[in-house]
Amino acid sequence: MTPSKKHKPAFAKGASGKALEKHLKSFRNAELCCQEGEKLLQKGGTEVALRFFQRAVQLDSRSMHGWFGQGMAFTRLEEFAESIKYFRKVIKLGPKLDIAHHNLGRSLHETGQADSAYQCFSTAIDLGLESSRKDMAVIVPGFPSASNSTVLLERSKWADGVLRSAEVGAKKDCVKRDKTKTRLKIAYVSAFFHRQNWMKPVWGLVGQHDREKFEIHLFSDRTKLTPEIEIFLEPGDRFHDMSQLSNKEAADLIHAQGIDILVDLNGYSYPERFPIFLEKPAALIVGWFNMYATTGFSCFDYLIGDDCVIPPEEEQHYCEKIVRVDGSYLTFTVGYNVPDVSEPPCIATGFVTFGSLISQYKITDQVIDTWCEILHQSPGSRLLIRNAFLGKASNRRFLEARFRNNGIAGERISLQGPADHYQFLETYNQIDVALDAFPYNGGTTTTEAIWQGVPVVTYRGDRWVSRTSATLLRYAGLETLVAKDQTDYIRLATELAGDPERLVTMRREMRDKLSGSKVCDTADFARSMEKLYLEIWQA
Repeated sequence: MTPSKKHKPAFAKGASGKALEKHLKSFRNAELCCQEGEKLLQKGGTEVALRFFQRAVQLDSRSMHGWFGQGMAFTRLEEFAESIKYFRKVIKLGPKLDIAHHNLGRSLHETGQADSAYQCFSTAIDLGLESSRKDMAVIVPGFPSASNSTVLLERSKWADGVLRSAEVGAKKDCVKRDKTKTRLKIAYVSAFFHRQNWMKPVWGLVGQHDREKFEIHLFSDRTKLTPEIEIFLEPGDRFHDMSQLSNKEAADLIHAQGIDILVDLNGYSYPERFPIFLEKPAALIVGWFNMYATTGFSCFDYLIGDDCVIPPEEEQHYCEKIVRVDGSYLTFTVGYNVPDVSEPPCIATGFVTFGSLISQYKITDQVIDTWCEILHQSPGSRLLIRNAFLGKASNRRFLEARFRNNGIAGERISLQGPADHYQFLETYNQIDVALDAFPYNGGTTTTEAIWQGVPVVTYRGDRWVSRTSATLLRYAGLETLVAKDQTDYIRLATELAGDPERLVTMRREMRDKLSGSKVCDTADFARSMEKLYLEIWQA
């Protein structure tokens, strides 16, 4: 289904009107119509391409290519809920088409139907589509039906495939682990240094490093050195742009700097870079910040967590050696413009508004069922959800139907799409109580909510990814917001809704309380991380 790059489609992006209608009607062959649609997709004319695929199924209702093309077009338009029915139609016509199961899985995942997505990826793999293993490895920690052992199994399978296929060069002559060394070279690898709000924990650490004991290097993908990044660096820090380098070239660059401890900040947010670490370009390879589970790669020597997210009895589910910092493995400081904290909106509205600004793929069926129960137990309350997924009307209709099927009337639900970051944070002025998702918690979402004075209700789940909020709240001095289990989560949310005076007090005091808490003590965290670096260097 890949078109020739040499062909110039008759209608480019944005074409419409009578000329397009006439051209569409000139097609009498469904496959030729699909080929035209493919060429338009490749050129970025998605909406016009969709018309060609629609014409194809008008000509032949059993055109798998036509139905598949419509699914792809809606996916490109980020109308994931709409794309699902087209991929399902393809599978009905051709049950053994592996790519259809794969793409259905991706759309189901984006809509929050995680376990259904799991089944689709499993089917695609069984049908021979090995590339589905990467998607499975990326999102498996968020499958409600998965366990720690499932995560290890799926990620190890994908890692084994990467190892077999990667063009790994001869192993580097590792940096000598001179235990008498007084100044270690610490390097951080990330494709997201430009995401200032998301990288709050990273910049909090980098900004507090003791430069007399550590030489700091940043290896950056997709991001050049900008003034926004430069403000966190000190004279003598080294910034390396590897955005145009292959994995082998990037590994060579890292090795040439003589790095002692190489810390990956990407994890499965940018899995294409894992082959760098297979080259062993530094003495020690460490994962931190953006991991949430095992990497599955034996080339990682250590994974950094804390006693909340990785209890000792779960270490068997990690291929890395687990080391823990004192306190939370995440701290943060807010060094950019944010809205002032407002009064709880319930004071003016007379009703409590629950809310979540978490990514849609984390809002699973189990989460919706639980949120609906909270609404049922809190008469007159409302729920506000805002994320990028809800920028499309078809996606909003899909989510509205899920609440309606749980007995929640449409007027109790407010669904809002994306906004610039400052306006996005202003949404918390409309929320009294924030609700966390599970098993995939918020991270950045949790820190932003509490910084805006909004209490976040969560519970300590059965894996790392479902304990991220718990560790943040615990060391923020907000451990009373961490429920024991799902039932307790419902109780805690409804109790908060019934206590507006407590909401007022929390709103007024939370930001100051946070500023003085351990979760915002980035200097103390830096000392803890540096102590850990020295310990693993000496180990």
